[in-house]
Amino acid sequence: MKKEFVVIGLGRFGGSIVRSLTEQGMEVMAIDQDEDKVNEFSSIASHAVMADSTDESVLKSLGIKNFDHVIVAIGDDIQSSILTTLMLKEIGVKKITVKAQNDYHEKVLRKIGANQVVHPERDMGRRIAHNIVSNNVLDYLELSDEHSIVEIVANDHLAGNTLSSLDIRARYGINIVAVKRDRDIIVSPQADEEIRVGDILIVIGADSDINRFEKKVFSV
Repeated sequence: MKKEFVVIGLGRFGGSIVRSLTEQGMEVMAIDQDEDKVNEFSSIASHAVMADSTDESVLKSLGIKNFDHVIVAIGDDIQSSILTTLMLKEIGVKKITVKAQNDYHEKVLRKIGANQVVHPERDMGRRIAHNIVSNNVLDYLELSDEHSIVEIVANDHLAGNTLSSLDIRARYGINIVAVKRDRDIIVSPQADEEIRVGDILIVIGADSDINRFEKKVFSV
């Protein structure tokens, strides 16, 4: 079944979400107060509407309550972001994800009922910083302040070893939850799975343990 989304705010972040959801075949209503942006997305989103998201009567008239998920991607106007989130919560929207400008903004959003708060600029900055420090790290996803999932390319030092002989969990406190090999993904690989050069290891664990593993393995 197709899920139905609303994206409020059609800047770079909101616009990219609209495009991505539409490409995945989802129903998307795109909302912004800027007529030019609404016109831009009228041929991309299922519906594109010029509206003031801080006006409760307008949100109700658009049937926002009936959508599965609303993403508030308003740019620099923190007040509008907060008021919109508050209106959505009062209307009874099931799930609300909001873009935060800073930690204080996030605290307010969580207090008024946002289900998920994202910091796209900060999080992307951390991913880029992590990736450029190590040539072996393909991707990095922060799970919390201290835990992450990373994709690491296996080198000659790892190749030829089985997961049990590497004993990564005991030595480093991290887990290899999957292995990407060409077009295949081996989920929950067995202890006797032998690592090959070029395999992409999907590793989960504490940042300090992942960093320790990287330094040990890739400085050899």
